[in-house]
Amino acid sequence: MTTFGTIKLIIADDHEIFRDGLKLMLARQDEIVLIGEADNGKDLLELVEKENPDVVLTDIKMPIMDGIEATRILSEKHPDLGIIGLSMFNEDNLIIDMLEAGAKGYLLKNADKKEVLEAIKTVYQQDNYYCRQTSSKLAQMIAKSKFNPFAQKNRPEFSDREKEIIALICQEFTNKEIGEKLYLSSRTVEGYRMKILEKMNVKNTVGIVVYAMKNGLYVSPQ
Repeated sequence: MTTFGTIKLIIADDHEIFRDGLKLMLARQDEIVLIGEADNGKDLLELVEKENPDVVLTDIKMPIMDGIEATRILSEKHPDLGIIGLSMFNEDNLIIDMLEAGAKGYLLKNADKKEVLEAIKTVYQQDNYYCRQTSSKLAQMIAKSKFNPFAQKNRPEFSDREKEIIALICQEFTNKEIGEKLYLSSRTVEGYRMKILEKMNVKNTVGIVVYAMKNGLYVSPQ
């Protein structure tokens, strides 16, 4: 993934040790420069106005003002700001609230360095990022929520074969299992999967599920 120029980043989290870990992770990244950090949503708002970042990486739960309320305010004032919510496990409802407030992505706090960097670069380019560790339950919750990043985008056409594969991906079948069902090799299925990702402009399986359900390509059983 290529970026244009240096990405200016602000981190907001009330745990100093966690912020220090992120700073260490980002220290050797030439494409990303940390320009500020906050430990609550109120300070985050002030810091954004002062420093004008490209991306904000913020905890959802914080004192004084949480990440959801801060995101709602920031996304109204700065709609192009790439906001990524940071969450612990079992906070599905809070992740939904964060996305509906205007965040362009979310990560679980145990995401590895590669995924953190990918998420930052993705939202910087005005695309959405869904954590790879997203459960099937949360993916369907996102798809059924008010959050809809695809509303204003041109919709590509999908072949009947692609639609079959999309439906099976949404049902959590692996490439091998899809191949067995459709009498295709795993390599052929992987080729279809990559083409589907490209057409939808999403990064992973979660993105496929959300796109498919938002655009009527798959309806989950009740």
